[in-house]
Amino acid sequence: MILSRVRVARVYILILLFGLAAIQTSVADIRLTQANGSTLSLPGPVEHIVTLAPNLAELVFAAGAGDHLKAVVEYSNFPDAVRSLPRVGDAFRIDLEGIMEINPDLVIAWKSGNPQAALQKLERLGIAVWQIEITRPEQIADTVESISNATGTQPIGYPYAKQLRSTLARLLRQNSNKSPVRYFYQIAARPLYTINGQHIISRSLAVCGGVNVFSDLPTLAPQITRESVIFANPEAMIAPVISNEAPALDHWQDWPQLTAVRNKHLIYLPADEINQAVPRLLNSIELACKYLDDIRGTTKQMEKQ
Repeated sequence: MILSRVRVARVYILILLFGLAAIQTSVADIRLTQANGSTLSLPGPVEHIVTLAPNLAELVFAAGAGDHLKAVVEYSNFPDAVRSLPRVGDAFRIDLEGIMEINPDLVIAWKSGNPQAALQKLERLGIAVWQIEITRPEQIADTVESISNATGTQPIGYPYAKQLRSTLARLLRQNSNKSPVRYFYQIAARPLYTINGQHIISRSLAVCGGVNVFSDLPTLAPQITRESVIFANPEAMIAPVISNEAPALDHWQDWPQLTAVRNKHLIYLPADEINQAVPRLLNSIELACKYLDDIRGTTKQMEKQ
């Protein structure tokens, strides 16, 4: 009888141990892929997040985890709820003391936009840092899903990610067989900056059949000359529009021999949407597709004349 009780006790202990192991395995399944390909493992769903780029704050809200966000950086302004959150730096500096006071479970950083030395110091201080780099529009939905995994908000994040993928798939389908339109994208006028083909903006406009005339340049956002634009002679010129600022492409009116200027194909896209890797980028892609369709229509009319 005593032996039987001992056996039962051992079985109970084994069941308890296996149960605990199963729970630990389930918790350890929260894994986030870093921008460099490595994996960040979390001990459980996070409750306190700090984001170090404006688009990252927007992505946290898109994943349904806005209540988890405790601090952001300057120029984080969407959605409106972000505006009232504490600020812990900007594009050039990170307030390490401010972050440590918050003691977040997770800091989400932008790999190419945040100083690596500061991020490494946060890690040495025991803060989990997840570095993200979104270089293609389809990765926006992936990131929304990953954030919802980290915060336990899958019931919100997963359906929204599915919606984003559906929208992007529709745009690709609608524009797959359309004639290409050669464009020049202007980041800044003085000095003159553009983007190459590896930039997320170029990859987004490619959904509409847009072809960047400077796609082969080796630098992601190179400075170029006015003469190089004139030599490329794009069919369209595109720039972000910022409220209360003069139209950024107006200075090209001095060069009426350019095809884009002659045909009045100067396109403006909302800066907050086209310049950031956020769900709203898809709105700008859809708008750009309509503009490029208008250019195709104008080209066909001119060919008939």
